[in-house]
Amino acid sequence: MPKIQKISIANPRSGNTVDWLNINSPGKAEIEFLRKNYNFKLPQLHASSAKANSQRTIIARENDYVFLILHFPAVGADSGKITAAEIEFFIGHGFLVTLPSQAIEPLNDLFRLCKKDKSSLLSAELTSSAVLLYEILNKLLEYSYVQLDQNSLAISQAEKIILSEDQKKAAGLVLNLRHNLINMRKIVQNHKNIIKQLMAMPSSLIPADQLKKYYGRLIEQTKNIWETLENQREMVEVLYDSQESLANYKLSSIMKTLTIFYVIFSSLSLIAAIFSMNLAVGTANFWLTIGAMAAAGLIMFLVFKIKKWL
Repeated sequence: MPKIQKISIANPRSGNTVDWLNINSPGKAEIEFLRKNYNFKLPQLHASSAKANSQRTIIARENDYVFLILHFPAVGADSGKITAAEIEFFIGHGFLVTLPSQAIEPLNDLFRLCKKDKSSLLSAELTSSAVLLYEILNKLLEYSYVQLDQNSLAISQAEKIILSEDQKKAAGLVLNLRHNLINMRKIVQNHKNIIKQLMAMPSSLIPADQLKKYYGRLIEQTKNIWETLENQREMVEVLYDSQESLANYKLSSIMKTLTIFYVIFSSLSLIAAIFSMNLAVGTANFWLTIGAMAAAGLIMFLVFKIKKWL
């Protein structure tokens, strides 16, 4: 049996109904069900069941529906890294089909809320698939703020660790932050353009001005998310440069110390070799050699100290 979750959102006053079908990780049975019951194009259905995510967002207007592919950030439970979760949408008069490539927390939360209390949704009052799509996208974009807050906390933690000079831990945190920010930017960069195209989507139930107002809020959200990502990217780049500078300074200090030790001890070895060449063995020669080595070492130490190389 196909693993299809379905909710019918009905308005008794208007008599209108919107069916929401949510299919997590669709397989052959689910695709066959959609093929038999809806007039969706096969290439789009196959894209929904593909194991690999699409590399770009897609919006395609067909005769009686609109097909969308959008990506949203998802955090790995173990790795803590942000990856792209793909959702395919089929939207038409009286229906909306969502096909996430993996379980997406905010989408599942909204579906459970809709199942438990349909009256809490705006789409229950307006019974429009366009409004239901707006509510889903709004929920998914709001979840991005949770991930942005986690980025901010990680940035603060990385800053403290860098100042404490724990270079190894700081490098790992900064690299993970850069990876997450790059992925989030790639994921959300096309949302604004897709939503602008959705604003022009005609609806037989909702006036164009009202629909434009709802989707205009989504565009504002995408702008805010992008601006926050830009600010976080700049902060992480500063942290990365600081961490690199501290690491280079620490490395240069180690190399300087090693060089000084090398110069001192190689000089002492040279003196010992000179005095051992044609000198008779005896207590006086031994102490003379030791004294010369100590004097040479002390002189070089004082020179390094005066030059502020130590």
